[in-house]
Parts: sequence; structure tokens; C-alpha cells
Amino acid sequence: MTAEKLQVAFTDILKAHQRISPYIHKTPVFKNSKINDLVHRELYFKAENLQKTGSFKARGALNAVLQLKEKQTNLKGVVTHSSGNHGQATAWAARTTGLQCSIVVPSYSPAVKMEAIKEYGAELVECGPLPTDRNAACEKIAAEKKYEMIPPFDHYHVIAGQGTIAVEFLEAVPNLDAILVPISGGGMIAGIAVAAKHIKPNIKVYAVEPEGKILEKSLRAEEMLWPNPPQYLNTIADGIRLQQTGHLTWPFLLQLVEKEVFTVNNEEIIKAMKFVFQRMKLVIEAASGAAVAAAMSDQLQKLDKKIQHIGVILCGGNVDIDKLPWF
Repeated sequence: MTAEKLQVAFTDILKAHQRISPYIHKTPVFKNSKINDLVHRELYFKAENLQKTGSFKARGALNAVLQLKEKQTNLKGVVTHSSGNHGQATAWAARTTGLQCSIVVPSYSPAVKMEAIKEYGAELVECGPLPTDRNAACEKIAAEKKYEMIPPFDHYHVIAGQGTIAVEFLEAVPNLDAILVPISGGGMIAGIAVAAKHIKPNIKVYAVEPEGKILEKSLRAEEMLWPNPPQYLNTIADGIRLQQTGHLTWPFLLQLVEKEVFTVNNEEIIKAMKFVFQRMKLVIEAASGAAVAAAMSDQLQKLDKKIQHIGVILCGGNVDIDKLPWF
């Protein structure tokens, strides 16, 4: 099979980093001796839970909005759909650049995320529970208001923006051997993989999924094996509950991400979240907990012993403190 030419290059990610750096946080990297003692490796946590809007999504959304502004002088506004984090990020990016904005969210989205979207000044539009409901609502708003659509992951400017995480991470920790990345549609891991593999070709990028995603089976078959239309998974990690990856992100996963995938369940996610809350004093959401759960798993212990320095992406911290998953 001939590899498809990837549409995001390292130069695109460097340009994105230069474009968004004046507006975003350069998030810190944390270590924890307790977890290192448990796993007998060195773990490094990239704290995107401390990013603007509380998640990594600010990077991709802002990069996409700024590029739209550069190309369209008469741009009225933007619209997107999201379970919460990309919605907040797009609302913030629109406010930062002086644009109008509408965000479509499913009715089950955490209240904390929906309130934040409204506080950023965006119009909040609730839709039905299915992925197709989101798309239909977005298309209707885009047509009526003449807004540009910014998808949450399946967009090359979004992918490039998310890749800036790896630029910062490897600048802070050049000796990383691997990075664990939670995956939903695949925008973050696609961007991280492009940047990380360019900076350090031998680095391994592993996807972390909730139970039921069957990503490893798809990667090994080199075929998208998910049902169509896309389904949602039964997981507490609302930020990564989409079963299917994006069509634009898929070639990046196929070419740059390890075929071995870390799969975690709700119980493991809760255990990992509690550890980070109690021992690292950081607030993380369940999607971040999935990456920590992978780092604490037996599967990690079976990796090659040469993989000693492992990066973990704490992708977001937008948790509803009145509805913590262990209550």
C-alpha cells in the first residue's frame, strides 16, 4: 500500500506555534516521584489542563481562526460542534479575534463546559445525542449566518495547532522516548506525531483509548473498521467518547502512530484521576485520566525497557466538580 502524502508538515506546525504563541500559555511539565517509583520509569506530564480554556483545544482552534482571519477580510463568524472543550476553545478564539461565534453541543455536555462557552460570548445551541445531530445543526447555522465551520479535529489547521504541544514538550524534555496521547477524533495525536517524529524520528507515539474504540484492530488492519454512522462509547471520559477517528486524521495515525494502543476502562480512569488530584494537586478531567491510567497500567510495564522517559499528555481540566465520576 502506497502511503498517502500527509497534508500537515513540521513547517506548518512551527508557523502555527509562532502564530498562536502570543495568546496561549506555554504549559508546564510536571514530574512525580511516587508514580515514577510505581512504574519504574520516568514520567513527564505536559499540563494542558492549565492551558487557556482549560484544554489543549485552544491551540488548534486559535490557529484555525487566525488563518481564516488572514485569508478572509470580511469573515463574520465561526461555528463548530463539540462535547465542550473545542467549543470553549473556539468561543475563546473568536472573542480574542473579534468574531461572532455559535457553538453546537449535545444536551449531555457537562454544565461547566456549557457555562464557559456562554461566558466567552458565544451563542450556545443544544442538539440531539448523535454525531449526525451535531453536523446537521452546524451546517444549518453556517448556511443561515454565513459563518465558517471549524471542525473539532478533522481540519489541517487544527491538527497543526495541536502539534505545537510536541514542539514545547520536546524542547522541555529532549530525551523523551515515547508520548502517551488520549485520542478521540485524532487531531491532537496527529499533530503531536508529525512534530515529535520530525524532531526525534525514533520516538514512539502511543494512542490511549477508552474501551470499545477498537483503534488497534483498525490500525493493524490498515482499515477504518468502525460502524457508520459514528457511535459514542460508554465512557466517563466525555472528551474522548467518539468511537471513530476523523477521515483527515486517519492517514497520520496509520503512518506515524504505534499500532499498539493502550485501552483503559472507567475504573482505571477514576483511579488515575484520584491519584493526580491527591498526589500531584492538579485538576484533570477523565480524558486526561485515561492517559495517566495508561501510564500506570500493566501494559506499560511490558514495553521495551529502553523506553524509560515517557511523556503523558494531560489534555484538559474541565471537570464538573459537582459531578466527579467517583461520586
